[in-house]
Amino acid sequence: MIGFHQPSGWLLLLLPLAGLAWWRWSSVRRRAQVAHPIVMAMEEAGTSIPARLRHLPAVLRTLAMVLLVVAIARPLKANEQSRVTVEGIAIELVLDRSISMGNDDFVVGGRPIDRLGVVKRIVEDFVVGTNGADGLRGRPDDLIGLVTFAKHADSVCPPTLDQGHVVQALRQLRVANTRAEDGTAIGDGVALGVERLRELIERPVDPSHRIRSTVLVLLTDGENNAGDIDPATAAELAQTYGIRIYAIGAGNAFARAQRSRVSGAGGRGTPAERTLRDMAEKTGGRFFVATNASSLVDIYKEIDRLERTETEQRRYRLEKDLAVEGTTLGGVAVPALLTMVFGLLLAEGVLSLTRIRPLT
Repeated sequence: MIGFHQPSGWLLLLLPLAGLAWWRWSSVRRRAQVAHPIVMAMEEAGTSIPARLRHLPAVLRTLAMVLLVVAIARPLKANEQSRVTVEGIAIELVLDRSISMGNDDFVVGGRPIDRLGVVKRIVEDFVVGTNGADGLRGRPDDLIGLVTFAKHADSVCPPTLDQGHVVQALRQLRVANTRAEDGTAIGDGVALGVERLRELIERPVDPSHRIRSTVLVLLTDGENNAGDIDPATAAELAQTYGIRIYAIGAGNAFARAQRSRVSGAGGRGTPAERTLRDMAEKTGGRFFVATNASSLVDIYKEIDRLERTETEQRRYRLEKDLAVEGTTLGGVAVPALLTMVFGLLLAEGVLSLTRIRPLT
């Protein structure tokens, strides 16, 4: 968009004065006379190229005056730009894939499905979102990584903004194949997730993407019975780096403990529940129990509600003074107006003193 600096725009009213250059030239032409004794020779010479271009100096001078008046009026080219700053959340998903996660005690659509299969579906919806007002909204502006654990912990997907990569890693996830691989190393899984988030805090993947908070979402169906790091120690590591832990207990064991607690006979719950609750409370997070597939969806919705990304958009208006700065119009580079004025006057002066010199 091109406009004029206020209050300089009124100077455009001076444009008719540019006609003085043409008027002065034409009046000189009317007064000019050439005395030549041999008229026949002039007729035989015909019209030369300089004669055909005799109007050019006046045209150049007039155009220079027009551009000079426009330049004095200070034309401005405005360019509005917007900068989007995302204050996202770094989320590490830590999922149990022990053999017990293959138990089909979750019911979806009237048929039993194994725990890990249901978890994978719901976590995928948590990452990419679902349709409908009551569905999960997805995390398009958040860095999401994936750590899994059975007897040992593995970093399956580093924190990334590429949702497709996270979903692909989720879909390839399988339960432990053998008893030698089986186990529930909660402490190791959480500690590895904390390490991935710590690396992200120290070396951000995108400078324009500010990390507002770091979150670890832990899901398991059992009690810690493997690994080298105690869950309490892993929780202390998370607390040190300001990482909140949302701990989810899923499966029949947690469901039975939940029912006992509701009936008044459960106290603080089983050792597995106490472990997860202590980890969450120590880091400022929350502990949840998923008794079925529907409650697991509600848990991820609640986490989604608690941890939302903020996006800030700032608009900038950049103005370029066309009198002294060149620009691009329609893909063509255009020099500054004063540069063109100088060029036109220079060309007019050279032509007037050489090939198209006026006669007075």
